[in-house]
Amino acid sequence: MENQIIPEEEKTGRSLNFIEEIIEEDLKNNVNEGRVHTRFPPEPNGYLHIGHAKSICLNFGLGKKYNGKTNLRFDDTNPVKEDVEYVDSIMEDVRWLGFDWEDRLFYASDYFEQLYEYAVILIRKGKAYVCDMSAEEISETRGTPTRPGKESPYRNRSVEENLDLFARMRADEFPDGTRVLRAKIDMTSPNMHMRDPILYRILHATHHRTGDAWCIYPMYDFAHGQSDSIERITHSICTLEFEVHRPLYDWFIREIGIYAPRQIEFARLNLSYTVMSKRKLLELVQQNLVTGWDDPRMPTVCGLRRRGYTPESIRNFADTIGVAKRDNVIDVGLLEFCIREDLNKRADRIMAVINPVKMIIDNYPEGLVEEMEAVNNPEDESKGKRMVPFSREIYIEREDFMEDPPKKFFRLFPGGEVRLRSAYIVKCESLVKDPQTGEITEIHCTYDQETRSGMPQSNRKVKGTLHWVSVNHAVEAEVRLYDRLFSKENPDDAEEGKDYKDYLNPESLKTVKGFIEPSVKKAVAGDKFQFERLGYFVVDKDSANDRLVFSRTVTLKDSWARIEKNQ
Repeated sequence: MENQIIPEEEKTGRSLNFIEEIIEEDLKNNVNEGRVHTRFPPEPNGYLHIGHAKSICLNFGLGKKYNGKTNLRFDDTNPVKEDVEYVDSIMEDVRWLGFDWEDRLFYASDYFEQLYEYAVILIRKGKAYVCDMSAEEISETRGTPTRPGKESPYRNRSVEENLDLFARMRADEFPDGTRVLRAKIDMTSPNMHMRDPILYRILHATHHRTGDAWCIYPMYDFAHGQSDSIERITHSICTLEFEVHRPLYDWFIREIGIYAPRQIEFARLNLSYTVMSKRKLLELVQQNLVTGWDDPRMPTVCGLRRRGYTPESIRNFADTIGVAKRDNVIDVGLLEFCIREDLNKRADRIMAVINPVKMIIDNYPEGLVEEMEAVNNPEDESKGKRMVPFSREIYIEREDFMEDPPKKFFRLFPGGEVRLRSAYIVKCESLVKDPQTGEITEIHCTYDQETRSGMPQSNRKVKGTLHWVSVNHAVEAEVRLYDRLFSKENPDDAEEGKDYKDYLNPESLKTVKGFIEPSVKKAVAGDKFQFERLGYFVVDKDSANDRLVFSRTVTLKDSWARIEKNQ
């Protein structure tokens, strides 16, 4: 049998989600001759975001799980807002996430002629008519959810007149906005989508694929369901906002008399401290509130990729949150947890100092340089070890030293001792301060030669371990400390007189000069590291031969959770 069903608990240890239950019931009853065929149907009017990534993982994942097929189809029905740039970026994102549509790349524009013929069928049946009302008049006469709409004065035109006018619309006889084709359904329906919706509008705009071949274009609602039908999709999986559109899609299928896919709605992804509206993301880009679609603070797939997220971490996130029937908000901390878990296994550890203060080891021989052995990744022995140069003058993090520390401060302070990672135990002996500002400029220490890491005699214990970088060997880099783009958990829930942009986090990007161990000299864009004790970082695409730029992917721990707990 093509689709033998193995209980989900036996395969993964988790129960079926409600979509899988529907599919398995269909397979059991041999609906669609045992076929499973899904699709991912983006509109090419913007870049994909993490919510689309969830849909990609769901649709392609179901196709793979049930030995079926998944199409990539662009619902490209609005040439004014669409662009080949978006088409290319979407294909890149789907591939990057690890999915392959093979030879099943389609466009709604592939079906423009067929959709036109479907519209003619509706006209011939008396189920569609050409309306001369303006967009404003149509809107005014649609009514409200509690008040019925008013029928168009053109609603009862003859079939012959409607066929003639629709053909002349296609033949470019009328200006934009002068006529539309509407379905004739029910202006009193409690479902606003059933109140004689627009099927076609006149739009003189060059399409990214069909050029100027058409001057009338189908509305999304008319093209979407019929495209699914043409492609023989078995399970048309949509987000929850399309639930109220389903009666309209069913009406089209029924009245035209074509194959009917099964539409199933699931809750879209809502993420805390994030906006997921394409319109709002476009505003952020156009108003230069971010540096572009791939700004690492954006929830776009390309932004997450540039920030150092891996496809595995996003697929794991999508699997972890599952599929719900009702809208909810997922804590962005879960997404951050998934990338931490993934990078913990794959990212090499290196030492970097991003807020430096100089330490001078007074009793260490001047001019001596030792190579200290350091583990690349304690989670993966196969990654081996590296050698890190150590010398008399090093940088440590300024926050790792306090002149007057509180109790249980296990880092360095006057008279205190710490271990330098992979090196020696040092003791603070004195300080040097800037006479003008009082800022500490040097920390003078002594080292215990018998405490070199890895040596048999190095058995003395201290509570604190600090990372460091040799001053003379450090590689200087620009380090971008990215944080959440919004300071409000739900930026869409704006107070009166404000909008989501008023909650942009002014601390979402800080740029500092960092000093990094020399092993990174050959790093290239996309390389990922854990800066020990600081977080996970990725080499940014802005890096060049004479300039190294790192972006923080995520901190080692959820600092926001601690902030919110304290508040």
